[in-house]
Amino acid sequence: MSVLTFTFKVLTICGCWLPNSWTSWYKRILYDVYTILIGLLVNTFTLSQLMDLILSVDNADDFAENFYVTLANFVACCKMFSLLNNRNNIAMLIDTLMKKPYRPTEHDEIKIRQKFDKIVHLTKKMTKKIQKCLFYRTNTLYYATLVELTCAFALVTRVFEDYRKHRLAFRAWLPFNYSSPMLFRIAYVHQSISLTAGSVLHVACDSLICGLLMHICSQLEILECHLKKIVDKPHFLRECVVRHTCIFQFALMVNERFRLTITIQFLVSMLVVCFNLYQLTQTSMLSAKFIQIMLYMFCMLAQISFYCWYGNEVKLK
Repeated sequence: MSVLTFTFKVLTICGCWLPNSWTSWYKRILYDVYTILIGLLVNTFTLSQLMDLILSVDNADDFAENFYVTLANFVACCKMFSLLNNRNNIAMLIDTLMKKPYRPTEHDEIKIRQKFDKIVHLTKKMTKKIQKCLFYRTNTLYYATLVELTCAFALVTRVFEDYRKHRLAFRAWLPFNYSSPMLFRIAYVHQSISLTAGSVLHVACDSLICGLLMHICSQLEILECHLKKIVDKPHFLRECVVRHTCIFQFALMVNERFRLTITIQFLVSMLVVCFNLYQLTQTSMLSAKFIQIMLYMFCMLAQISFYCWYGNEVKLK
């Protein structure tokens, strides 16, 4: 039974997870090169914006325009580092879910796992309980759609506003003069690809962490299912005690591996919301920039609520 299939597809796209089918050495090397390329794009884009803050920005408006984008890119860099640094740990966590006592064995347990992992094969007589639980899957898809639509809207509007005027999509300090058409196009494409890669990294990391929280919920529900069977099957009591201990160990492992990333995400999201509010006061409501900032604000709020929602689900369970 596969676990978090959609999330690992996104992780593969952003260069943080080698596909299991790529076993040959040349495919591994090819994917390593791809990972390095994504890392260089995201990090150089963030560095160029940071250098602009240090060397070029001289007023509050320019600072606000640069800073809220720089923060999001900085978090994307942190998330990529965390994902790459924890690849073995992530593999261990997923492998743990596939072994006893985490692996479901009975029909009702498998149904619970499928419900939480969003891989239910629906029949014509779909139960209300399963219909309700499909909400979990749509959360991730809606979040990914919102982030990528915001990224696409920002790039498209800036093509019409900035590209024609020979201005970069985002403020940045570059170590060369990009006044020539060729260098300008290279710099502009670099920013566009880097922004897209950063947005995919956000979706990948957030979906992974929340997916693991979701599986903690599924394990707790399976434990609840076992507890209900103790009356008819007294030997389940020992298994319930072992399962309860293992679930807490798994939850502690998830917290230990990703608590720094989550902390940085919350701090940066709050700062971005503050700077976005300042930007809104300086922007006309009829402009495309106003819509872009509002979409960006929704992404930040969705990011915060994403963690809060699944964290609260674990707490309720």
